[in-house]
Amino acid sequence: MEPVTLTTDRLLLRAPGPQDTEAVYAAAQDPDIQRWTTIPSPYLLEHARGFTEQMAPDGWANDSMFTFGVLLPSGVLVGMLSMTMRSLGTAEIGFWGTKEHRGHGYITEACVTAARWGFTRLSIDRVEWRAEVGNTASRAVAERAGFTLEGTLRSAINNKGVRRDCWVGSLLPSDLGLPSTAPYLPAPAR
Repeated sequence: MEPVTLTTDRLLLRAPGPQDTEAVYAAAQDPDIQRWTTIPSPYLLEHARGFTEQMAPDGWANDSMFTFGVLLPSGVLVGMLSMTMRSLGTAEIGFWGTKEHRGHGYITEACVTAARWGFTRLSIDRVEWRAEVGNTASRAVAERAGFTLEGTLRSAINNKGVRRDCWVGSLLPSDLGLPSTAPYLPAPAR
């Protein structure tokens, strides 16, 4: 698929490219991003270059991962978000926000925008969010974006060679007032 650009009143979401290498490198020096995401640590300029020049474009080209740089209209990078295809109709969302732009709701807004795009353009019926137990900032973003926390998965994330427990949540088209592409029969209430 050709990369797409999504906009909100406050944000521009577009595929990252070589022009973003320095900004990605600078943002990824944040100890919180290195701690809670699976990026290499220490994070080198060559890692940023590989991400912006190969990993992100390849994901779009083979429809496996749709990565968006989250930018202010001025072009300032405030975060990164990816939707990785997991199975037919399911994508996993991952994100980080730059330290200096946290607390403004930008990543929450980007999550909702990207999920809406996935539901309407990719025929996704479920977006999953996962974060290592303890990553309360990621959990807060997911909950504000409308994700339903479904539980804790034991040993479900491998972060830098260590298996860790993670929280898992989901967002369905109906959570955003959209129809599903396939029928859905929820379990009966207890």
